[in-house]
Amino acid sequence: MRSRPYDGALLCAGVEVPYRRQAPDASTGDLLAQAFAAALEQSGFAAREVDGLGVASFTLGPDHAIDMAWRLGLSPRWCMDDCHGGASAINLLQHAIRAIQSGDANVIVLVSGDRFEPADFKRLVEHYNLTTRTWLRPLESGGPNALFAMLTQRHAERYGLTRADYGALCVAQRAWAERNPLAVYRTPLTLDAYLDAPMVAAPLGRFDCVPVVCGANAVVVARADLAKPGRHVAVRALQCNYNPDHQAGDGMQTGLAAIAPALWEQAQAQPGDIDMISVYDDYPVMSLVQLADLGFAPDGDLRALIARIASHELPVNTSGGQLSAGQAGAAGGMHGLVEALTQLRGAAGERQVADARLALVSGYGMVEYRYGMCANAVVLEATAGDAR
Repeated sequence: MRSRPYDGALLCAGVEVPYRRQAPDASTGDLLAQAFAAALEQSGFAAREVDGLGVASFTLGPDHAIDMAWRLGLSPRWCMDDCHGGASAINLLQHAIRAIQSGDANVIVLVSGDRFEPADFKRLVEHYNLTTRTWLRPLESGGPNALFAMLTQRHAERYGLTRADYGALCVAQRAWAERNPLAVYRTPLTLDAYLDAPMVAAPLGRFDCVPVVCGANAVVVARADLAKPGRHVAVRALQCNYNPDHQAGDGMQTGLAAIAPALWEQAQAQPGDIDMISVYDDYPVMSLVQLADLGFAPDGDLRALIARIASHELPVNTSGGQLSAGQAGAAGGMHGLVEALTQLRGAAGERQVADARLALVSGYGMVEYRYGMCANAVVLEATAGDAR
């Protein structure tokens, strides 16, 4: 097999600080530090071996990655802040692997997370960027819920879908969440309960909108020859696409559509080879859009795709996804990556996908005026070795 462009680095850990609905006494920095410590424990590396740090957070400010490095007692050779929201983890991962390949660092820890009080989240939504603050906030539109309600309306009309179709995704993910002790929302969800839930922005009901929580995630990326004994994960392919339509599109396609051919070529695989998927799911419609862009509905039959997800024939968002596990701010961009690592390391417990060897993770986010400007995806592969 020919060499791959991301050889030489391995993902050696993926952890999650338990998400919480209520803001804990701990600060955002405390949550990131907890994730850092847990990642080191899982990977087997000591803090003194870490020479790279990447940070994604909305609420760490005014601190940055270098401030976090100081608080952790690190003197890194590579340090990076990321502000790409739902695309942050894969963006950080791409840069971390290149840093390791070029010799700029040997062991890099990537952390992401946020602690939100209600006022913090309101401030984030209203001042997300200059465009949002200038044009959307004065309209009192309610933030992204209204934008993605309109997108869902358009998507449903084009593909002949009903609320029950989108609800099937939420119900399927909740069934996965029931098996995930770290998911915030684990109570069984029926389709009737989904349909009867209060409306937020038609056609989006309560269970269509990602719940805001507090928490953090971390991933360890290391030079392959330095990885401690255990079962690790390699990157087969990684592709990114930013600002593909200059906010002139209708939102029915993400940047993933443009990079999908190169992703599958680089991975030497096809959608049918993938054992489990973590797709960024701030709203059900975005799961469907990304999956279609990546080739999981080649004939355009979204109902058939939904049926495969609902039956768990196609394991999608096996943690429960953000819609059931919660979205801890910037940690939402890393949540799916950590779940894929957990599955490929054979450590997912009751929700473990049998014989999982290949996983796909997508990132999407950074709403500008209309829709997300950032999209990326990575194909991961379990390496040979004993599960830890």
